[in-house]
Amino acid sequence: MRLRVLGSAAGGGYPQWNCSCPTCGAVRDGSRPARARTQSSIAASPDGRRWFLFNASPDIRTQFEAFPGMHPGDGRVTPLQAVLLTDAEIDHTLGLLLLREGRGIQLHATAATHATLRDGTGFLNTLERFCPVDWHPVLPGREVSLGGISYRAFDVPTAKHDRFGTGNDQGRVVGYRLTDETTGRAAVYLPGVQELTPPVRDEFDGIDCLFIDGTTWHDDELIRLGLAQKTARDMGHLAIGGPGGSLELLSPLPIDRKIYIHINNTNPILLEDAPERRLVTEGGMDVAHDGLEVEV
Repeated sequence: MRLRVLGSAAGGGYPQWNCSCPTCGAVRDGSRPARARTQSSIAASPDGRRWFLFNASPDIRTQFEAFPGMHPGDGRVTPLQAVLLTDAEIDHTLGLLLLREGRGIQLHATAATHATLRDGTGFLNTLERFCPVDWHPVLPGREVSLGGISYRAFDVPTAKHDRFGTGNDQGRVVGYRLTDETTGRAAVYLPGVQELTPPVRDEFDGIDCLFIDGTTWHDDELIRLGLAQKTARDMGHLAIGGPGGSLELLSPLPIDRKIYIHINNTNPILLEDAPERRLVTEGGMDVAHDGLEVEV
């Protein structure tokens, strides 16, 4: 199973267009070693020919152009097989509109995410005026074969405000456990998690690769920088650093590759010479970048 990071940043990308925080400034002026990043998404393939997209970011066109594996073959036949969503956030779904030129979209999403995109925003109603959308309901706990790869979604508890008013909390945020049906090797994709509860951590048992929420280093990072009044937890994310942070909890786990993804533009781990980046590396974790590929 091949996993390709199409985008590794959180919503807004890195640098974020309206931000002059120290990390955005450093990548713009080249004063410190850092790479620009697009908004988070990965693709998975059992054979290098058929690819399944996990979240469709607003940067999807640029991401596909940068990845030859997604380039079309004859005519307009592409390797893209389906899109699987972890939630209904705009940075994970806006790219669906940019897929409208295709012959149709096979969309895997929970009932809560589907309700938000259809009833809460009318997003799917707009998209379906341009191309057919075939919805495959995602039920947490159910194993689903995609042909060479299977997935099992799991519910990720969150106190994040349901801004769209669908009133459906279950399945509002999920992670995916992916399994190579030939080798049995497995990976987890979890770009948004507020707390590593025992049921969530159980999903990491026996996996070979973990892509995990790396949004902020400090819980109050945006407040410290004077950019917002919300904590990472308020936004549905677990900070990396400090007691009880994800680095402390994940470092001891016996997983071959543990990789932070969905990294906010304010997070100092984006700076390759930052002490926080060194702590991540010393803790046995990696920081995703656009174009990173992992064989599982």
